[in-house]
Amino acid sequence: MSDHIRNTGPMLASPRCGAKTRCGGACRSPAVHGKKRCRMHGGAPRSGAPKANQNARKHGLFTSDAIAERRQIQALLGEARKLLEMMR
Repeated sequence: MSDHIRNTGPMLASPRCGAKTRCGGACRSPAVHGKKRCRMHGGAPRSGAPKANQNARKHGLFTSDAIAERRQIQALLGEARKLLEMMR
């Protein structure tokens, strides 16, 4: 074997990636310098969406108005079902 002494202290002391793995555990890779993620989870240069991303526009499905409208429709459908049950 080699008599070379490995200096792993800085590597072990570095901050870890904050991402979760598919199993639900934490990623154990070191975070990229100045970022909170490792190179595999978005810490690499030029990773992620560009600034002012036009492709990330909201579709409006989960706005408060849309949610309120769906709740109102569900309430009306529930009342209609009750009325149909009473007519039987």
